[in-house]
Amino acid sequence: MTKRGHSAFPPESSPRPRGRPKNQAEKQNVPFWSRRGDRVIGILLMVGALFAIGALAVITAFIFKEGLPILIQNGLGRFLLSSDWYPSEGRFGIFAMIMGSLAVTAGAMLIGVVFSLACAIVLTQFCPPRVVSVLKPSIELLAGIPSVVYGFIGVVILVPLIREHLGGPGLSVLAASIVLGVMVLPTVTSISVDALQAVPKSYREGSIALGATQWQTTWRVTLKAARSGIVAAVILGMGRAIGETMAVIMVAGNPLDAPTSPLDPVRTLTSQIAMEMGYASGEHRQALFASGIILFVIIMILNIIALTVSRRRAGRPGR
Repeated sequence: MTKRGHSAFPPESSPRPRGRPKNQAEKQNVPFWSRRGDRVIGILLMVGALFAIGALAVITAFIFKEGLPILIQNGLGRFLLSSDWYPSEGRFGIFAMIMGSLAVTAGAMLIGVVFSLACAIVLTQFCPPRVVSVLKPSIELLAGIPSVVYGFIGVVILVPLIREHLGGPGLSVLAASIVLGVMVLPTVTSISVDALQAVPKSYREGSIALGATQWQTTWRVTLKAARSGIVAAVILGMGRAIGETMAVIMVAGNPLDAPTSPLDPVRTLTSQIAMEMGYASGEHRQALFASGIILFVIIMILNIIALTVSRRRAGRPGR
């Protein structure tokens, strides 16, 4: 007789499990070359990520190395708040270019956001899937058109229309804003579509079940739920607009004066750098790099805001 709770077999004669453990058997079944290939792919991906970060760090260090001396010499306040840009006299002020960049970007977002958000709403709320499969790729194709093509169309078609019907030289804040508004259209539309599609279907179904119309559901429920994603799309589009160069050079006119009207010609920070870097030297070259620092900081701030808004949306999907 054995005591209750004790095995009838002695320890040395207890039955042993047959075969190998499951995870060990799975490891034995996976070919060696496959495990090694996974490690190689992981290493390559890590190298690619580190290369991208390293390239950004090198570019940042180079820009600051070239531009900081002139900022320290002339003072940040004088550099930002003065409109005197006379390289031959050693006077460097970019206030007019900053105002030009802000004016063009604001006009571009005013035009681009309206049409982008309208496209996103139509594509996600009112269009049948077959129509969406045609329209969405067509809008995204706009991002692949070179900026010089947009600038050429603006010079040939848009600038004469503004000059004949609204007055002024035609090369103006308005012309640059319209061109940039079309250029940011695919960026803002694509991200806004993703934000609207991420809204749970139960929100829409619940609103319609309570008696709301399709438009009331879109306006009061879907857009509010996707608000943070749409804000992120707008901020990223703003970064795209403020960093554009070639198209703006072709349609903005590029004087060294701050604009006072949408019909005034304007020069942006990117235009300033692109037009003068080819022949600049000494302090003039350093001042252009300092302009690049200001532009770099502005775009980084916009990107950080967009990432913060996107993470806030991801953390609180129900709001």
